[in-house]
Amino acid sequence: MKVVNRLCLAALVLASQLLVGCDGADADEQLIGAECATAADCDDGDDDTPELECILDFKGGYCGREGCTASADCPEGSLCASYESGNYCFRTCLDKSECNRNRTLENESNCSSNIDPVEGGEDKLCIPPSGI
Repeated sequence: MKVVNRLCLAALVLASQLLVGCDGADADEQLIGAECATAADCDDGDDDTPELECILDFKGGYCGREGCTASADCPEGSLCASYESGNYCFRTCLDKSECNRNRTLENESNCSSNIDPVEGGEDKLCIPPSGI
């Protein structure tokens, strides 16, 4: 019976780890939506992921992957959206708490529908207030 309990526990641990990948962890690990002052602040240290730009139009800056044409170009937990003169991957959200894992309290993002993904839909994106 103890073997069955251990197997059940192992299965629960594995299932919980798989679910973590569905909550935007890829976008967070790649620093999509993180605050920044320069593009160097957006470097996740992984040479296999494309570099991010620091969008300075937002308070605290915003790390976004520039040049996407569709959401398939963005990591899980982010979508491609048009902003100013280009397209960027923005962190998706259901509520504000998901937006601020890589941001300080004074530079918090809001979960907003003010910027629409390029493919449409009703997804909300993490958007900080305008200004530096």
